Amino acid sequence: MEIRFKEQKLDRLETDGAFDAGFSREIVRAYRKCLQIIRSASDERVFYNLKSLHFEKLKGDRSHQHSMRLNKQWRLIIEFEGIAPNKLVAVISIEDYH
Repeated sequence: MEIRFKEQKLDRLETDGAFDAGFSREIVRAYRKCLQIIRSASDERVFYNLKSLHFEKLKGDRSHQHSMRLNKQWRLIIEFEGIAPNKLVAVISIEDYH
C-alpha cells in the first residue's frame, strides 16, 4: 500500500536514522516496522490477521481512523483514503494512549 504522511516529521522519522522526533528508540523502531508492514500489505485485512499489531477501528469522533499498537502505551493512528486496489494509507500521528 502507498503511504502519505500528515506531518513532515513522520516522514523524516521513517527515513532519517538520526532523527527521533522526541520518541524513544523502542517507539521509533516499532514505527518503522509498522510502516514496512503497511507498505508490503495488499489491503487492510493483512493488519487484522497480524494480531501483534492490535489493529482496530476507532470510535466516536475518530470513527474514520484506525490504530496500530507500537507498544503498550503508544499507538500509530492511520486513515484509509481511496478505493482498492489503489487505497492509500495516511499516517496521522503517534499518540500516547495512557
